[in-house]
Amino acid sequence: MMTLTLAHYLVLGAILFTIGLLGFFMNRRNLIILLMSVELILLSANINFVAFSTWFGDTAGQLFVFFVLTVAAAEAAIGLAILVLLFRSLNKINVDDLDQLKG
Repeated sequence: MMTLTLAHYLVLGAILFTIGLLGFFMNRRNLIILLMSVELILLSANINFVAFSTWFGDTAGQLFVFFVLTVAAAEAAIGLAILVLLFRSLNKINVDDLDQLKG
């Protein structure tokens, strides 16, 4: 039976972070993909926080994850609200069209 070590969690966090960065930089037009990429980056940071927290036996990293999840939930709610308003006004979801929303 294989035991999961700190390195396994760090590699998983690095893979998720890389996927999030690739999604962010390779697709700069679709706002939904950008929001999902930011969520993947935050998830990879949370995995690292929990891994180091359990490795060192301290709960500070696990408590910090709750704050990061709260900010991520607020970011997702505001991002989706902007996305709905953008779709209602332009009938398409394109980041390049955001300059048309200037007051």
